[in-house]
Amino acid sequence: MTAIAIDCPKDSAPLRDWSAHLTTRTGYGFYVRPAQPGDEATLAGLFDHVSPDDLRFRFLSSTRKVGDTQLAALTHVDHQHAESFVAIDLPADRMIASAMLAADADMKTAEVAISIDSDYKNRGIGWVLLEHIARYARAHGVKMLQSIESRENHAAIELEREMGFTARPFPEDSTLVIVEATL
Repeated sequence: MTAIAIDCPKDSAPLRDWSAHLTTRTGYGFYVRPAQPGDEATLAGLFDHVSPDDLRFRFLSSTRKVGDTQLAALTHVDHQHAESFVAIDLPADRMIASAMLAADADMKTAEVAISIDSDYKNRGIGWVLLEHIARYARAHGVKMLQSIESRENHAAIELEREMGFTARPFPEDSTLVIVEATL
């Protein structure tokens, strides 16, 4: 497996809450921070602006609306084995993306999932968020980063491959692939 080429700060103390101003290769800047209890309504608004296909890819189901239970899971995390980030366009005062990381009990493997507001796609947000999450995961001892993708989600699979991830069949479902990178 190829190791993902993302630098991790030696001392993560300055980023202890992992909030940051990030800039994409296109020059688009946004703010990212851990999700908090109380973000549920804003997250619901974000998911109202995620395309039906992207919702299906994110939740691997035919959900049309993200429910209260799912929103609570994104805003009430244990911060030890899971972290949920939100991206905000500060000038527009708008939540534009959500990224979730969930690690196994021994913190060796973690799954990542990202959703982006349809109005903000193709600006490099997914790439930069994935880099941010990989830095976070590496700083917390995660060795393998994975994403379970629908075989139809070509854009996400291609982005992940460009970042050094490799794809393999998902054992229980031929419509899915596991895309993973060694950190």
